[in-house]
Amino acid sequence: MTNVRAEKVREVARLATRTGRARSGEFLAEGPQAVREAMKAHIAREAEGKDAVVRSIFATDDCLDRYPEFEEMVAKAPGVRARLVSPEVLAAMADTVTPQGIVAVCVIPEVKLEEVLAAKPRLVAVLCRVQDPGNAGTILRAADAAGADAVVITNGSVDIYNPKAVRSTVGSLFHLPIVSNVALSEAIAALKGQGSTILAADGYGTADLDALQDASAARRTGGKFESAEGDPVLEEPTAWLFGNEGQGLNEDELSRADHRVAVPLYGIAESLNVSTAATVCMYASARAQRRG
Repeated sequence: MTNVRAEKVREVARLATRTGRARSGEFLAEGPQAVREAMKAHIAREAEGKDAVVRSIFATDDCLDRYPEFEEMVAKAPGVRARLVSPEVLAAMADTVTPQGIVAVCVIPEVKLEEVLAAKPRLVAVLCRVQDPGNAGTILRAADAAGADAVVITNGSVDIYNPKAVRSTVGSLFHLPIVSNVALSEAIAALKGQGSTILAADGYGTADLDALQDASAARRTGGKFESAEGDPVLEEPTAWLFGNEGQGLNEDELSRADHRVAVPLYGIAESLNVSTAATVCMYASARAQRRG
């Protein structure tokens, strides 16, 4: 493809907009890493007889010279339409200023909360009004790295299929179930009903994350540690609530949690970025659950 004004080029470019994604049920994955993970997920799901992940791939000659594995992947996925495009066409399709030579049109999955709960998750990240796509994508990536079972994105949060959010996940978007556009009340009720403890990441929380980790280590080794009565147990199934970048969790969101947990600050920083705090909290739970 060499015509930058072709209708197909405009169709792909429209996936950078919320309206375009809503109408098509598709989103755009850009760059070798994201497309590679999308294709791995597609091939695995196709082998299991499940729905497609990738609809089509567009790549330049130069990209395929550098990453010959994509031709092998496409050969294993006959349902994926692959087109060779000029650098100008690729640039017109992509959302980035300096695209990396390959994009994939992917299907927005419809994941229901009941499906996630049926798998008895032990660690879930819940995004409450997280509105920056970079933060949302980084939290999802951290959840994947920590071995979380799912991510729940409540109403009022950014669209995780926004191109910047997709790039920020660095492929993790294709590794774990994501439930989007859920009312917080519904998500909390379902998670509690499934047996999860709801922990709110709150800088003013009365429970101290370091103390909770010390208590977990003491239980594991048979040592003694004086923890506050009623403190949460990190080894138990847990859903973490992470709030808005500027406001944190509001009173309604905090009131729905079983405990409010603070990440201690030992320097003079006023607070942690929400994605950094999320990483620390999820790894604390992951470590306790795996060693418990």
